[in-house]
Amino acid sequence: MADFFEDLGKKLSDAVNEIGKRTEDTIEVQKLKSDMRTLRRANDRDLMDMGRMVYDKFVQGEISDLDYVTICEAIEKRDEEMTKIAEEIEHIKGVL
Repeated sequence: MADFFEDLGKKLSDAVNEIGKRTEDTIEVQKLKSDMRTLRRANDRDLMDMGRMVYDKFVQGEISDLDYVTICEAIEKRDEEMTKIAEEIEHIKGVL
């Protein structure tokens, strides 16, 4: 009977150790995924900053590369459209 309890104790101990290991692995994977998200957000932020710098140079007339000019002109057009929409919203709010 003692062997039964020793075997049971060993099996339970092994199972608990396995669960502990899997939990640690899961936590580590989540930490690594979080690190990746942090790095990705930092890259996205830097890319946005870089894009803003290029656009600012376009506005100042310092960009002549056609690839950049095309994109900057599209941004400029959307900015104008957003201004018109904002004015329309303000007009509607004023009417209501």
